[in-house]
Amino acid sequence: MTWFGIATYELNGHRAMGLAVGGRLYDAHAALKQTASDATLTEVGALIAAWEQEGAAIVERFESAARAIEAGKLDLAPLTGHTLGVPYQPRRIFAAASNYYEHAREMGTELAPREESTPYMFMKAETSVVPTFANVVIPPHAERVDWEVELAVVIGRSGRHIAQQDAYDYIAGYTILNDVSARDLNRRTDYPFKHDWFRGKSFDTFGPLGPWFVPRACIAEPQNLRMRLAVNGEPMQDGNTSGMIFNIAEQIEYLSTILTLQPGDLIATGTPTGVGMGRGIYLKAGDVMVASIDGIGSIENPLVAG
Repeated sequence: MTWFGIATYELNGHRAMGLAVGGRLYDAHAALKQTASDATLTEVGALIAAWEQEGAAIVERFESAARAIEAGKLDLAPLTGHTLGVPYQPRRIFAAASNYYEHAREMGTELAPREESTPYMFMKAETSVVPTFANVVIPPHAERVDWEVELAVVIGRSGRHIAQQDAYDYIAGYTILNDVSARDLNRRTDYPFKHDWFRGKSFDTFGPLGPWFVPRACIAEPQNLRMRLAVNGEPMQDGNTSGMIFNIAEQIEYLSTILTLQPGDLIATGTPTGVGMGRGIYLKAGDVMVASIDGIGSIENPLVAG
C-alpha cells in the first residue's frame, strides 16, 4: 500500500486539506479531482466523523491519488509557503499514565503486577492541542515543564464494551502527540489526593499534535514503531511502541468498559523512558522539541515564556 498522510494546511488565508506523499505536501482536493475521485468531504474532522460508513472508500480514494503523485501522473506541484494546522480537532483526549515499564521506573512509580492491574487513564483538555511549529507556552507558575512523545490513536467508530480482538476495527488512524507536562503542577499538597494530571497537562499549548493523520491501513505494525524526542537537537527519548505495558487494543477495551468511544476521540498511548524529570532537566524558553514516530513523521515546537 502507498503510504500517505492527510493534513490540514493554510495558505494565503485559505484553509484546506493536504495530502502528504513522499515527504511533500500537496493540495488534497486538487489531487482527488485529477484522479476522478469524489472530494465532497473537505476537512479531516469530517473524514473521521464519516469513517465508520466511508472509511474504506476514503482510504481507496486518497491512496489512488497518492499512487498517482508518486508515479508522476498528476499535473500537481507540491505546496510551498503553507503552514500546517492541527490535523483535526480531537473530540476528547484520553491518555495512558505510566504505560512503559522503564518510564515508570525513571519516574519512581511503583506498579502493581500487570496481571493484577488495568490501564490507568486520565483526560487531557482537547483545547491544549496546537500544530507543529506552534509555540508551547510555559506558564509563569510552572517550573518543571517536561516532554513526552506518544503514539496517538484516532477512533473512527462508536463502540462500547469492545473486545480486544475487535479493537482495531474501531481505529481510523494515528498521529503524534507530545504530552507536555508541568511536573511540579502534577502534584498537590493542599488535598489528600496527591496527583493532579489534569492541571499539569491541560494548559493551552500543552498538546502539540500532528503533523498529519495517517490512516490505519498505512501502518502495518502500530505496536512496533520507533519513537524519538530531541530537545535542541539532543536525543532524549528513543523507544518503541512494543514496550507498552497495556497495548493499544487493551486500552481501547478498557476505555470502552467505562464509556462509549466516539469518532474523533484520541487516545495517547503512553511515553517511553527519557523524559526530563528522569534526567533532572526541564524545558525553558528558547528550547525546541522535535517528536518523531516512524511511519508517521515529526512535529517541532519551540518553547516561549508565558
